[in-house]
Amino acid sequence: MIPTDEDWSRGWSQNKDGSVSLLRPLKSDDLSDLINRFPKQLQSLTVQQVKLEIAAPPQPARSKVSITPNGYVFLVPWANACLLRILVTRWFWWFKTKGVYGDLREAREIPVIGPALINRMEGQLDHLRSVIANIEEGFARPTTISYLEFLGFSAGSLIEGKGDIQRFRQDGFLKSVPGSGLSDLGIDLKEWHVALRKSVISRPAEDKGFYRNLREIKGRSPGSGGSPLNSPKIPYSPLISDFKFGYPPVDELDPEKITYEMLIELVNKTDWNLRQLVGSLEAKLNREHKFYQVEKARMRFKAWGRR
Repeated sequence: MIPTDEDWSRGWSQNKDGSVSLLRPLKSDDLSDLINRFPKQLQSLTVQQVKLEIAAPPQPARSKVSITPNGYVFLVPWANACLLRILVTRWFWWFKTKGVYGDLREAREIPVIGPALINRMEGQLDHLRSVIANIEEGFARPTTISYLEFLGFSAGSLIEGKGDIQRFRQDGFLKSVPGSGLSDLGIDLKEWHVALRKSVISRPAEDKGFYRNLREIKGRSPGSGGSPLNSPKIPYSPLISDFKFGYPPVDELDPEKITYEMLIELVNKTDWNLRQLVGSLEAKLNREHKFYQVEKARMRFKAWGRR
């Protein structure tokens, strides 16, 4: 279906089968409006947006070209990884305060745990932060090869975190409820993604909407004053954090309800989406390599013709 002048003006067209094709990268508010209009096509639209943002210019390209440093907020694996970190972190703090030193320990529902093991468990949670951080850093890298390399680091950290979750279950720290899933917490990943984008990026009314003009929300942090949380005598805990994502299933989450099955479900979905992103970037890299080989052959031909 040939795009009309109106399609080119708004940046997208609708195909006969009902699918939507982006004709150019959209501004943040335009893309959000389009996703709200076609919610079932969220993944397709976000993949198209990323591909268009990092698409090579008409001339031979040697680097990844992005119009925004914040485009990763539209990536599904990034949103899933953020949720995974939040769920595991909140479960761990609940387990540490109620299990190791609190109610469950007194009721003898968990084995005796030494401080060395708890510190090691807490340190292992950094793997899940690395999943997110590598996606973000990779997106900002200048070349597709570098981007793929950091996505590889992210995938490695994800599998490492999966292993930790499995060991938490094997050691009897994390409960297992067969058949349980994220839906039992009232979490819908598409709705979470929309709420997460709004929580991490603020777009003032005077902004024109380009991602490069977006500003991060300035939130309070421990030690800044204004809350008992900031008292130096009270250690920081996500269980008492006053930060809200604007998504009730996460803001009002009861960590005690988190199960092994829920976390593994989220790990597997994040892994699948990471693989899809890597596949699309590898295909782009192959196209660029073929284009480069053709250009090199044409240059050789022109040089030969001048002899």
